[in-house]
Amino acid sequence: MRRLRANKRHSPWTHPQQNSDAHGDWSLLLVLFVHGMGRSPLSAWPLLRRLRRAGCRTETFGYSCALEKFDAIVARLKQRLSVLAAAGDYVVIGHSLGGVLLRAALQQQPAGIPAPCHVFLLGSPLKNSRIATRLQRNLLFRVFAGDCGQLLASPARMQAIGALAVPATGVAGIRGIQGPLGPFCTEANDGVVAVSEVVAPWLTHQVQIPVVHTLLPSSALVARIVLNRLAEMGVAPRLHGPASS
Repeated sequence: MRRLRANKRHSPWTHPQQNSDAHGDWSLLLVLFVHGMGRSPLSAWPLLRRLRRAGCRTETFGYSCALEKFDAIVARLKQRLSVLAAAGDYVVIGHSLGGVLLRAALQQQPAGIPAPCHVFLLGSPLKNSRIATRLQRNLLFRVFAGDCGQLLASPARMQAIGALAVPATGVAGIRGIQGPLGPFCTEANDGVVAVSEVVAPWLTHQVQIPVVHTLLPSSALVARIVLNRLAEMGVAPRLHGPASS
């Protein structure tokens, strides 16, 4: 069966559609969620429940910033993505650091491994994080965030991860506080990252929603964005094995 069609490239930020019920047959589509720093797979339970109700199969990937180095987490994630790719069509969703891990893992995949049909990045920094840069010498941050926190503070390491070559949607929260005394001054932000830290010309679609960073994985608006995007792409997952046609 045919692969999912790539979505057309959109440059301006847009707002999510308010409803869309014209979903395709997603019973064979697998969605993998990767949580953010200091969170757990449970942070996306509301989102994944909504995706399952729409017919998708869902899985999660967990890690610990305090106990694992960035490269070690990426190596495990690469193996997980290879298993998913061998089973059929799949979509990945990364919240915050989870999106950074996904980008690094996808770029290191060997040639011939099918890429995901779509990547959703929820408040995921695409350049060094302003807050991580401020905290990188803080002892508690170094212990809690480990090597992953140092990566987020490093312009060189973040730039080395580079762009994705697959369709990707960036979701930015804009419910953060703005003001001259805050880290983002008057710039739109979600309380953890500014909009300018999550934008890139290679994103095929970019959306702003009134949600704070922590609540992005549990937001009904995010679920609607994911479902709308998959519906617009015309889902028809491929099959593997004797049942393939």
